Amino acid sequence: MAKRTTKRKKKAIKLERARVHIHSTFNNTILTLTDLNGDVITWKSPGTVGFSGSRKGTPYAAQLAAQALAKEMKDFGIRSVIVTVNGTGPGRQAAVQTLRSAGIQVEEVKNVTPVPHS
Repeated sequence: MAKRTTKRKKKAIKLERARVHIHSTFNNTILTLTDLNGDVITWKSPGTVGFSGSRKGTPYAAQLAAQALAKEMKDFGIRSVIVTVNGTGPGRQAAVQTLRSAGIQVEEVKNVTPVPHS
């Protein structure tokens, strides 16, 4: 019996501004695109662009995931973003630089990494 897969239909979203959340750990970097209210539009990670295992935690993998996200953002009509960065992984800086070089205007970069205090 053949397995059926259904492809979800993407909504026709047209936005000018959005927010990109970058969650960077030592093993992976997850980039989530949301609107300004926080509703998720799409997401990318190095696993979705073909990396597996320990290679997902590299800056190059985060760069390719950010390029794939920037391409989708241009399809949605997004021209400027607010970036929030969470975590201390190696892919955080590479992802922000890739978004800038892809022609997306980065209005603000906010570090929301939780820091313990005593």
